[in-house]
Amino acid sequence: MDHYSTLGISKDAGPDDIKRAYRKLASQHHPDKGGDTKKFQELEEAYRTLSDPEKRAQYDNPQPQFNGGFGGMPPGFEDIFAQAFGGGGNPFGNMFGRRQQPQRNRTMNLNATISLEDAFNGKEILATIKLPSGSEQVIEIKIPQGVGDGTVLRLANMGDDTYPNIPRGDIHLTVVITQHPVFSRQGDDLIRNIEITCVEAMLGKIIQVDTLDGKTLEVKLNPGTQPGQLMSAQGYGMPSMKDPRFKGRLLMNINVTVPKFLTDEQKQALEKVFI
Repeated sequence: MDHYSTLGISKDAGPDDIKRAYRKLASQHHPDKGGDTKKFQELEEAYRTLSDPEKRAQYDNPQPQFNGGFGGMPPGFEDIFAQAFGGGGNPFGNMFGRRQQPQRNRTMNLNATISLEDAFNGKEILATIKLPSGSEQVIEIKIPQGVGDGTVLRLANMGDDTYPNIPRGDIHLTVVITQHPVFSRQGDDLIRNIEITCVEAMLGKIIQVDTLDGKTLEVKLNPGTQPGQLMSAQGYGMPSMKDPRFKGRLLMNINVTVPKFLTDEQKQALEKVFI
């Protein structure tokens, strides 16, 4: 499976292009939304590989792999040397590319799916994972406030422990944020729609607007408010991941509804005023 084709991007796509493509497709194919689990896993694997510069370089320029024995020699060749030299194996050391023990255990790639509220408040998760060595481990995951969708958190020295005499691998945890029914996100800003009637738009009104963290704002709509007008409340968006004391904006997109049915009296009253 070609990772570039999986994400629908070209081979010269930049990090932002990769992230946008992954977010769009992951939202469409997420199993929680009725998507295909296999397709979602393919998307995750493609994103993990192409979003990591080192893994992407290895993927784009794979090293030649040899099948069996010493440096691609026929299977059983190493056994012949072992018998001939008293079980010592290859007498030529690494001349034939004998596989050596790695200097570090492998990195494990995991996902954590959270809500937008969890991303706002931060979240601590206790999870039991199975390591490649077969043992189980309980890990504590601290997801910071303001974390973004697709952010990769590094849990140092908590991954693979197959080889006991070398450093453990890391865990790379990709955070996936589920779609919210009311709020969408743009950086540290939150966006929501506000529905008002055409009369309210013409005359103006003070409305109550709920925020993501459960607060209620009083927002003044001036007379003559236009459809599609964007109103802003600073400090009611998402906390900054770098410093949660600072928050983005709450952007309110004004939708003006027009009644489909009017009585004759209402029509006549409007005609007297406007015509």
